[in-house]
Amino acid sequence: MSKHICSKCMEVFDGPVEEDRCPKCGARSPQFLDFENSDRRLKEEVPRVLAERKEAGLDGLVGGLDAVIINTEPALQKAASEELLRFTGHEFDEAFQDPQYKTVVLKMEGSADILVRSRLNGENPFRDLNIQPKSKHLPNTRLETLVFRTTDLEKYVSIQSSRGVSFLTDDIIDGEKYSFIQTAPSRFTGNSLGFIQWHGKGGDYKTLGSELMDWDLPKPDLGHLENIKYLDHAATRIKAEDRDAAILEFIKLTNYDFDFAIFVKVFNSITSVARLSKSDFAMVFTSGISPYVSEEVSGPTEKFVHNYGTRVHHLAFQTEDIEDTYSALVEDGMEFLIELVGSPDEGLKQTFTQPAKNTLIVNEYIHRYGDFDGFFTKSNVAVLTEATGKQ
Repeated sequence: MSKHICSKCMEVFDGPVEEDRCPKCGARSPQFLDFENSDRRLKEEVPRVLAERKEAGLDGLVGGLDAVIINTEPALQKAASEELLRFTGHEFDEAFQDPQYKTVVLKMEGSADILVRSRLNGENPFRDLNIQPKSKHLPNTRLETLVFRTTDLEKYVSIQSSRGVSFLTDDIIDGEKYSFIQTAPSRFTGNSLGFIQWHGKGGDYKTLGSELMDWDLPKPDLGHLENIKYLDHAATRIKAEDRDAAILEFIKLTNYDFDFAIFVKVFNSITSVARLSKSDFAMVFTSGISPYVSEEVSGPTEKFVHNYGTRVHHLAFQTEDIEDTYSALVEDGMEFLIELVGSPDEGLKQTFTQPAKNTLIVNEYIHRYGDFDGFFTKSNVAVLTEATGKQ
């Protein structure tokens, strides 16, 4: 079915649409255009969102990423944790249980933490998002939450609640070591954003009701794992018609800004990057230029969303000695969607793994050379986009 967009409010609708009045904004006789993404509206809207964020008193309240929370099927939690230990530089810190979750904490100095969880009780607010053709066999599995630090959580929640933001709990969760809250899953990305204020040093995720578990997950003694460093970025796959809304929502909820986008028209795909600073974790959004049509016609990005739903597609890790590290990972049994792409002359090299069987998450290993001050190159993005079609 075709999609149309109102030329006044820019809302996207399934076609056909009556020409006399927009069903969203009520404009009489608007011009309905065939929907296709561009940067025009986004570049108009971002300055307005940034100004509103500043006026609301949100500037400076939210910092960089402290953790990602990956939920798994209970029977696969330990295997998922071991998978991450074997193919990233993160190490086992501890495992604990509280009334709601079992949690494994993986850490690496200079990087956001990785929390691998399974639910013990209560409804899963993400479950419906996971029931897709290629993900329904793991109905509780996805990277659910990206956790950002804040200096004043009470102020943040007060402001955002007044702006209509919905949170999963009515109140801030106060613990001995931190205070925490997270948003309801986004209707555009399927992600939740968590916000944490540490009381003291930080990094201890246990609550007063937590009990340590006797899990001891050793780090494999593999020298190449020392080359896999910090979490560089995460990339979320989203619907074409939700691209602008997803990026603007993220900017409203954090102190990030839209940086740039790379259009790969041959694969009907856009990769958009939001950044806090050049040295911080970046958030990437990949969407179609035009919406999904069919498995035969649509490009790799829309097909991924159709098959897996909107979700974080990959986690990217800065990697030293990337050629040798890639070879060692292959020898250790890691399977890849594509070989290394890029070169020192182009400024970077990257690769994608096959999705992990216990989390469905792809690992990206990335290395930027010398004085390369960019983030991606268009040639690499095009080749990596094509590779996702193998999923």
